[in-house]
Amino acid sequence: MKTEYITLTRDNMEAEHICCAFSDKKCKKGYAMKKKWLKNELDNGYVFRKLNERAKVFIEYVPAEKAWIPVEAPNYLMINCFWVSGKYKGCGHGKALLESAIDDARVQGKDGLATVVGISKFHFMSDTKWMLKQGFKTVEILPNGFSLLVLKINNNASDPSFRRCVLSGECPEKTGLVVYYTNRCPFTEYHVCNSLVNIAKNKHIPLKVIKLETMEQAQNAPTPATIFTLFYNGKFITTDLSVCIDKRFDKIMGV
Repeated sequence: MKTEYITLTRDNMEAEHICCAFSDKKCKKGYAMKKKWLKNELDNGYVFRKLNERAKVFIEYVPAEKAWIPVEAPNYLMINCFWVSGKYKGCGHGKALLESAIDDARVQGKDGLATVVGISKFHFMSDTKWMLKQGFKTVEILPNGFSLLVLKINNNASDPSFRRCVLSGECPEKTGLVVYYTNRCPFTEYHVCNSLVNIAKNKHIPLKVIKLETMEQAQNAPTPATIFTLFYNGKFITTDLSVCIDKRFDKIMGV
């Protein structure tokens, strides 16, 4: 039986799930916000393709000029979320979904594909080692551990690069906790605005929440992980949303 993948459109968006948080009642609001965000981004060429199962097996990508990420990559496709989980690992879904993105890049006349990862595996980002095995190359590394990977179709094309706003690896606000997030993920709205707010209040730590509401804001953010990034006293801490859970906060913060 042939494996079936579904590409989300305005016509099927309501009937189809978006892989993450579809059964998490706490994140019902965030789930709806992610769907609304996706619908808006379809006009920018955004693609959300998933396995036709109730599973976390999907890839998201968009023309890099329209990506909510501070990277300069003209005429590239930018891979955003790319996830194969649980029993579906090792079944070829990752390679199939990546190949579909490469095929789209060729059809659109793109120079290649780009994606942001960590030097080691960062939460809510693609698996660095796996991407390198698929032929991606590292073209730039930030001091806080983010790495820009590229898979070229046109070998003569210029390399993408991080925008200046992320080069220091720090954020402008130097006091207390600062979180940047978007509705690119259905989990963020609840855990940032409820869980993290409560932790900061209970621990008497100043917290500034910055929601990136537009593409322009995201492209000028001090972090390439615009789904969720936490800073403390200006220093990068993590992209791991589980820091918003009380039992995980102290461990991730190193206190």
